[in-house]
Amino acid sequence: MPGLFPDYTAPIVRAGAGGRELAIARWGIPSSQHALMEATKKRAGKLEAKGKSVDFKQLLRMEPDRGTTNIRNVKSKHWTRWLGPEHRCVVPFNSFSEFNKAEGGDVWFALDETRPMAYFAGIWTNWTSVRKVREGETTNDLYAFLTTEPTPKLAPSTRRRCL
Repeated sequence: MPGLFPDYTAPIVRAGAGGRELAIARWGIPSSQHALMEATKKRAGKLEAKGKSVDFKQLLRMEPDRGTTNIRNVKSKHWTRWLGPEHRCVVPFNSFSEFNKAEGGDVWFALDETRPMAYFAGIWTNWTSVRKVREGETTNDLYAFLTTEPTPKLAPSTRRRCL
């Protein structure tokens, strides 16, 4: 693969019934209910401002959730259900893209310009939700990287590792 993109599929390695298995999953584990509620409130407000009636419960059920790509706060109650061994995985990559509005769009990361294979620790789950409005409700295997905030010393080097 040329690289990993948020909300697109990629391989993960996880524990299966017969041992380790290579599976294809979509990048972005379900967002918190709080995040979805806030996004739905915002969308409902825009629709109401245009004079449209809103069935909030239905709007919330169909709120698009492209997922969370990087889990940094494993103490959050939202993530604890997926932190057990049955939801752990590793995500092989040679490069990956993160959207950064301040940088003007996609920012690419790799270990170096030769893009050698590397791995992220991750978590995965199977989830039914609306990822994109045009797709409607779908059921997908989803994953996210387990990461931490970079230290002040490391933060500048992550910029240099961009492709």
